[in-house]
Amino acid sequence: MQRIDGRACFEGEFELPGDKSVTHRAIMLNGGADGEAVITNALMGEDCLSTCSCMRSLGAKIDVDGTTLRVSGTPHFRRGRELNCGNSGTTIRLLTGYVAGKKIDAMLYGDESLSSRPMKRVAEPLALLGANVKTTDGHAPVYVSPSPLQGADVELKIASAQVKSAVLLAGISANGETRVTEPVKSRDHTERMLAAMGANIQVDGNSVIVKESALKAIDVCVPSDVSSAAYFMALGALKGETLCKNVGINPTRTGILTAFDRLGVKYSLLNRRISGGEETADILVQKSNMRAITLSSEDVPSMIDELPLVALLCAFADGETRITGAKELRVKESDRIRTTTELINNLGGDCEETPDGFIIRGKEKLIGGNVDSYLDHRIAMTGAVGLIASENGGNIYRPECCAISFPDFFEKIGVKLY
Repeated sequence: MQRIDGRACFEGEFELPGDKSVTHRAIMLNGGADGEAVITNALMGEDCLSTCSCMRSLGAKIDVDGTTLRVSGTPHFRRGRELNCGNSGTTIRLLTGYVAGKKIDAMLYGDESLSSRPMKRVAEPLALLGANVKTTDGHAPVYVSPSPLQGADVELKIASAQVKSAVLLAGISANGETRVTEPVKSRDHTERMLAAMGANIQVDGNSVIVKESALKAIDVCVPSDVSSAAYFMALGALKGETLCKNVGINPTRTGILTAFDRLGVKYSLLNRRISGGEETADILVQKSNMRAITLSSEDVPSMIDELPLVALLCAFADGETRITGAKELRVKESDRIRTTTELINNLGGDCEETPDGFIIRGKEKLIGGNVDSYLDHRIAMTGAVGLIASENGGNIYRPECCAISFPDFFEKIGVKLY
């Protein structure tokens, strides 16, 4: 349990960890590519360390020095591997597709939380390419057996960057053309990195087409994670002024800025530039009077990780907010619709859970209280923001789970864990 006091003001300039999504892909794709690569500003939380461990088991050489990695890839994975993906959904889902195309046998598994997350959504589209992927009652452990792959048209019912990426990583080893189509475009880090590594890939609206390709290792400078920056940006909007440096503003990831626009949050994008194929900027956010908003299924994919935080901001906004089309939140590290609703209400807010989202009746102030992370890093960080922004603060239970994606989060917000 950690005590966090409410604060009258929160200000500062922050250099934040590298983007977790980009780090995962830089490790995984370079680990299976021909050649050597240097990855800088990598996010070396527990999830990305799981990806490192799996790629080493498959034959890649990876040396870690702080946030810098040196990777010597292997296009030919070792057979008969047991791959421990820890708590990382990105690792197990992307790697299932990657391994399926390598004509090897492997078992992918993880901790109790990961074992509760759905894997049929990955196995079924991979089967359309001829992959031999078996789940355990729709979950991990997942067993992959050697099978030749043939390109296919794959239509996803739900927009998911992880599922799309799994199919694309299988598709680069398939005979012919693989087309993946989503109802709404999800984040495109995999497509960008595959293209940079020489894959035969093109984007056509909400579809991505890939053909059999050999990957060449490339150096990657990882931009700071907009999902991590979002918590400091939210504190700026609620309590003062914050500047987050070198933040990735990939258009498929900036749903938080769309939410800011609708909420009426005052922010500026400064020093815009390109880093490793990804757009970046410094983001200045100032204290703002916010208004209620409406978000639907079209808005959700680009802000799926930030939705608990957006919901918290809406608890401070004037009016009634409705968020729909977010059923995907129920199968994250926790049921984030339930845990976010509980968090807001425990802080003195007014949030009603719906099957696929929230109804939030905003208040000018939240009193504070006790919140539980449910061992979900996003809920823990959202809870910390809520406690700092509240009148009286309170306690957060099991905050240490932030190490999964942001090991020094509490240090940066000025809270010493004990």
